[in-house]
Amino acid sequence: MLLKTEVFKVEDAEKDRKCIEICAGILKRGGLVAFPTETVYGLGANALDVSAVEKLYAAKNRPAVKPLSVCVADLPSAERVAVFDDRAKLLFKTFMPGPLTIVLPKRETVPGLVTAGLDTVGIRVPANDIAMMLLKLSGVPLALPSANLSGKGSLSDGSEVVKELYGRVDAIIDAGKTSVGTVSTIVSLAGEAKILRVGAVPPEEILQLVK
Repeated sequence: MLLKTEVFKVEDAEKDRKCIEICAGILKRGGLVAFPTETVYGLGANALDVSAVEKLYAAKNRPAVKPLSVCVADLPSAERVAVFDDRAKLLFKTFMPGPLTIVLPKRETVPGLVTAGLDTVGIRVPANDIAMMLLKLSGVPLALPSANLSGKGSLSDGSEVVKELYGRVDAIIDAGKTSVGTVSTIVSLAGEAKILRVGAVPPEEILQLVK
């Protein structure tokens, strides 16, 4: 069943605040919103709402055995969904907001569907004004995989997201091209520090802080 997708052209977070407020309301009600981060576009859903997460998996044709990362606005929000040790707090302070995802033990508040049954969750704070305003206005942590169909490449231009996800999601914020255009680096701190994916932050900058 196709959804009636609303597309919002947003050039500036403050100037276009009304559009972001509408999208925040959609997320609060359990809907799906695609929006830019500094790396690539993400597809957001309330990470604490199982029904919303189910819709996210379906919209992407993503197998539920693949865990989702969670985006938050700040450290207090992050600590409500994941357990932080001193290493994690150091990386958070050094690189957040920014293109780094930190995998940590999850809190019980995070549904198992988000983490594909794992006891860990990836946490990130995006360095993008639109994404940050959306997180703050929605007031919920957002499950946020890349805004593309499963098996296809990540998208860094809003017009490409519209072509790919129109009719599959409730809203798309099209803000043109992202500033970084490549995925975040993923580091696991569930045990010894380990780089799981090389991305925008060089691994050596991470490991020299936590090794």
